[in-house]
Amino acid sequence: MTKTETKKKQPRVIMFTTPTCAYCTTAKQYFKQQGVRFKTVDVSRDQTAARDMVRRSGQQGVPQILIGNKVVVGFDRPKIDKLLGLN
Repeated sequence: MTKTETKKKQPRVIMFTTPTCAYCTTAKQYFKQQGVRFKTVDVSRDQTAARDMVRRSGQQGVPQILIGNKVVVGFDRPKIDKLLGLN
């Protein structure tokens, strides 16, 4: 599979984050290194998104990464790699 094919099939990735979260920064850097497209949502500024995040996971901690319809709480690299098909 070529890199282009992988990009076409990448599920939607949304990261719920805060400006002071060190693991959020690590996750963002990892996604950039891997060429993963993602959207960030700052839950410290968006209370609706914060409520949505807690509703999905039952947890308030960040980062929370929504990959397709699966939630990853924290920077769980093995789980992220599995959901994105990365090695």
